[in-house]
Amino acid sequence: MTLDELAAHAAMAWIGLALILGIAELVIPGVFLIFLAIAAGATGVALLALPGLPLIAQLASFVVWSGVTVAIGRRWYTDYPINTSDPLLNDRAGRLVGQIVTVEQAIAGGHGRVRLGDGTWTAHGPDAEVGTKLRVAAVEGSALVVEALPPA
Repeated sequence: MTLDELAAHAAMAWIGLALILGIAELVIPGVFLIFLAIAAGATGVALLALPGLPLIAQLASFVVWSGVTVAIGRRWYTDYPINTSDPLLNDRAGRLVGQIVTVEQAIAGGHGRVRLGDGTWTAHGPDAEVGTKLRVAAVEGSALVVEALPPA
């Protein structure tokens, strides 16, 4: 096998990897594999243009193109965020803010426990007796920061 044939096979392997990563991005959407697919495709094209490119240079090309495409992608998604009907979908703590909780263990000295849904949480906030209704103001680690409800 000649050097040109070997380079052509390696280039097709990179382009094949690009296709596999591109298809994987479609099947398992995550907006990440596409950047690696572009990097693999660019490496394959570079190898077609420069058939004598050693393996270490091919890997370096893939790494550099991966970094470039990920940086471009990050910038793109920062400048043009994807609008969603539920912006707190993956922000569990954000979803808790504003919820009404019931004091289950009196809050004394700023510490106690509250019931939210079917679970209990450690709570920090103003002193309150068992059964008092409070609102979640924030989440700090695994504890809820609660505040008194505004007057009705």
